[in-house]
Amino acid sequence: MEILRVAIIAIIGALAFQWLSFPIPWMLGPLFAVLIAQFFVRKKLVWPPILRNIGLVIVGVAIGQAFDLGLFTNLGELLLYMVVINVILIVFCIGLAWVVHKMVGIPFKTAVASSVPGGLSQFVLFAEEEGDVDLAVVTFYHVIRIVAVVMFIPFLVSGHIVSEVSAPFTGSWWLFCLLLIIAGASVFIGKRLHLPVPQFLSPIVFIIIVKLFGVDVPEMPVTILHGAQLLIGAYIGLLLKPHMIKLPLRVLVGGVASTLAMVGLTYLSSLVIARMLDFSFATSFLSTAPGGLDQMGLLASAVGADISVVTVFQLFRLLFIFLVVLPLLKWFYRKRNVISKEKE
Repeated sequence: MEILRVAIIAIIGALAFQWLSFPIPWMLGPLFAVLIAQFFVRKKLVWPPILRNIGLVIVGVAIGQAFDLGLFTNLGELLLYMVVINVILIVFCIGLAWVVHKMVGIPFKTAVASSVPGGLSQFVLFAEEEGDVDLAVVTFYHVIRIVAVVMFIPFLVSGHIVSEVSAPFTGSWWLFCLLLIIAGASVFIGKRLHLPVPQFLSPIVFIIIVKLFGVDVPEMPVTILHGAQLLIGAYIGLLLKPHMIKLPLRVLVGGVASTLAMVGLTYLSSLVIARMLDFSFATSFLSTAPGGLDQMGLLASAVGADISVVTVFQLFRLLFIFLVVLPLLKWFYRKRNVISKEKE
């Protein structure tokens, strides 16, 4: 019953946003509707992660279908820009963490874990492993950034949306369903290989491999993609829980201010990238935005940005944070703890 309640709220939100001609109505409508509803509806609202994962598999297949394999020939040129952008972003985030630490009054380690735009689950795990990191603050900062980025970025790039006329589905439904089943099964392999966001990235890799072998992939029905957007939007809408608002006001304001600062940096860097690499503003903005790989990939497919570029940029940043930033943070704090104990 709780799931059905959320589904009804999400559908109402999607239809309302579609009627108002807002961008990406089937994602933003459910997100806004569910987010607002949980602050007023007294009954429990539940949206299992499995529904979000189904949506991610569908979007992953759609992105794999649209992925331009020719991008790999120019990957060397993009690599330099990706490294520079991510180094600037991490340095900026550490400086932002210092400002948050001083202005808000939270420990610097907590501020760093809250400010670096990696995966929510990975930084929550980092907070748990370190022990002296405020888990509630880290969770709120990452959630408020994800929600804010997904909510407001479509409006920022709305003037750059490439409108496409959706043709009726003419392919084979049973072939398409088989494709989705196999793509869903690829998630288990992705988990064994420890891919980041395996529910999203595994289907992309699977479809790219299939295309490399020259196999024709059935097209994605628009109605199915809208359903996937609804599944993901409702899940994101439930991320920001009412109890999170009970944090001190300075912490809440700090979370919103740091998110705005990161979006501001993204805006400036996207203008540079668009000019240097001749990308559209939507493509460069979504490539550098401090959201998740799955959310930015979904937005790219919805607004008509270059899905290949956005996916590669976001994946590189995710790997950069997981393979470089997090290990360096852990090493730094371990080293500092050893030095502190030696002084005692």
